[in-house]
Amino acid sequence: MLNRLMKLTLGLAVPLALLAAGPSAAEIREHQLKFASANNKGHPQVTGMEKFAELVKDKSGGKIEIKLFPGGVLGGDVQTVSALQGGVIEMTVLNAGILAGNVKQFGAVDLPFLFNSGEEADKVMDGPFGTGLMQLLPDTGLVGLAYWELGFRNLTNNRHAVTSLDDIKGLKIRTIQSPIPIELFNALGANAVPLPYTELYTALETGTVDGQENPAANILNAKFYEVQKYMTVTRHQYNPQIVLISKKFWDGLNDEEKGVLQAAATEARDYQRQVSRDLDKKAIDEIKATGMQVDELSAEETQKFREAVKPMIEKFTAEIGSDTVNSLFKELNAVRGN
Repeated sequence: MLNRLMKLTLGLAVPLALLAAGPSAAEIREHQLKFASANNKGHPQVTGMEKFAELVKDKSGGKIEIKLFPGGVLGGDVQTVSALQGGVIEMTVLNAGILAGNVKQFGAVDLPFLFNSGEEADKVMDGPFGTGLMQLLPDTGLVGLAYWELGFRNLTNNRHAVTSLDDIKGLKIRTIQSPIPIELFNALGANAVPLPYTELYTALETGTVDGQENPAANILNAKFYEVQKYMTVTRHQYNPQIVLISKKFWDGLNDEEKGVLQAAATEARDYQRQVSRDLDKKAIDEIKATGMQVDELSAEETQKFREAVKPMIEKFTAEIGSDTVNSLFKELNAVRGN
């Protein structure tokens, strides 16, 4: 009887060990993930999603499938973040600053006139500062995989050309649903109107708002030129995007599956950023070709913009946390060799 019991125990030893090790010891299983975003097909954000899906399929031997839902079909950014937290949707990519509502420190990346180039932003977001922000997300039900790019935001409107700070006064400008952009345009003398991106075209078409602010690629991709007459290259804010995955889903993956998704997000990051920057260079010329009037701010006027927003930067530095903002500027100075 004892011998028989020992044989049974030994026979169960391997399966029990595997069970005890949990999913981390297993091979890649079949999964299907919903990956949502606000922008339409053809936008660099969605091109990055497509690349990510290809990479995941390749790296997982076809076992992990990424189903893409661009164009806001599963809801706006704030709604999508809630769906990730609840485990209803597995993935999304959006402006990192929107997460300030979940983790206040993310507000730092929305500060105006912060980065001089995308390359500067890459070094800061891929370095200790950006990594540190990601480490704050799991407590909110989210996991960050990589920072992609939306780019530098510019202003459009349907009332008159904006070539000076005074020209902005009184304009109803749609902003993303995040405190800093709202305060930024109020500080410049506009009336900020926060709206989901999915509602923006209609709001412009109906005159609910006079204008909006987005990178040139968005203005082109969403065909805002159909409902806007004037564009000003203000480059007032740079938007790093963050690729997010639901922590509920992530926690159920084994190490090999997590590795596939992480590697694909990082590899797609470099591709997506290049696509974004190449399109940004061409987009302004294409916008001009649609008949929109495109103006550049002079150095003198840009300085006036910077002066006008200094009080709101000080206000949000206190709200975000001076340690976070100081850490950001310290890293930025190191990148610039200061």
